[in-house]
Amino acid sequence: MALKKRGKTWHCHFVVNGQRFRQSLETTDWREAQAKEKELIAAASEGKLHQTSTSLARQPFGLAADDYVTARKLELATASQAKEKQLLVQLRAYFKQEPLKAITAKRITDYRAWRASQTKEVKTGETVRQVPCVGPATLNAELGILRRILKRAKLWARVADDIRPLKEPSTIGRALTEDDKQRLLKTAVMRPEWETAFLAAILCLNTTSRGCELKGLQWSDVDLFDRTVTIRKSKTAAGVRAIPLTDVACSALARLRTRAESFGPVDSAHYVFAAYGTRMTFNDTTIVGSKMVAFDPTRHVDSWRTAWRTLTKKAGLPGFRFHDLRHCAITSLSESGASDSTIMAIAGHVSRRMLERYSHVRMEAKRKAVESLSQGTGMGGYDTNRDTKTADIATKTM
Repeated sequence: MALKKRGKTWHCHFVVNGQRFRQSLETTDWREAQAKEKELIAAASEGKLHQTSTSLARQPFGLAADDYVTARKLELATASQAKEKQLLVQLRAYFKQEPLKAITAKRITDYRAWRASQTKEVKTGETVRQVPCVGPATLNAELGILRRILKRAKLWARVADDIRPLKEPSTIGRALTEDDKQRLLKTAVMRPEWETAFLAAILCLNTTSRGCELKGLQWSDVDLFDRTVTIRKSKTAAGVRAIPLTDVACSALARLRTRAESFGPVDSAHYVFAAYGTRMTFNDTTIVGSKMVAFDPTRHVDSWRTAWRTLTKKAGLPGFRFHDLRHCAITSLSESGASDSTIMAIAGHVSRRMLERYSHVRMEAKRKAVESLSQGTGMGGYDTNRDTKTADIATKTM
């Protein structure tokens, strides 16, 4: 154990369990250097400091982010990798080539404030207003990546007590009323260019499948004779599951099969929601017809977001997300009286906590459930006023 001064900065040199550590303490104060050295020795004794972590700590943020992305390739699905790369964009812009060891708690809180201050223009009618570019959920996701990068360099522990996640909105989804649901589906069949979004919506409402799960479906995953669909690629490990098909779901899949066969033979490896191009026919600026062209069943469709936004606006449900259909399906399952374990098996949830996050049981269903508690009990056992009076009479009698 030794402290040495190089220039004006103190450095430490010590050996723990046969491992030698040399590291700058980044201070010119001798007493502060002593305290930092003791902290490093304690961390090394607990196995929290390694020789590799000291070199990682000196890495510039950009290089550390590249190493992190590479390391995550084997751990994440392609869609999740793309999402993490997107979450790193602003972190890279802010920290640039700053060494990881220079990222303090203050630097992190400054980043969060800088990110939260970014706004964009939103036009509503003739009014233009500034709204935040990101919310608490995105900020937490970005700091989650920063945390994982710092953890690899054994640097997160020193700032962990000063950084707390932001409180996120408690509402994460929206469950439609039956009238809203029927209006949405009736609107979706009005235009041929909405067909893919419509059929995807039908399958989501009847299987609880996520959008990414539907896009990854291949015909080998669909068994119309046994009336089941198998989700093999999902957001989580619990998402891999087999789901029984309703008559409506079978009809939607049969329609997709017919559409695929109209372009040629269908192979088991082909995607159910295959990639395609559309040729529109216009009358001035109004779409009067559309024809599906450039059908490629070896690739799945990239997105139906544009069609979904247009049809939800037309149905009087602006802002209603496709993922909210999954919330509707889980709500219906919950209201049907299905057990939690059954709902989890169908929806692919990991825990009861996740089930509670997605299940929007309406007040009427709750009221009926509570009213069932009073059946056959009368008032005797639950009338506290009567119980109190009875107890008073018994006391006086004694």
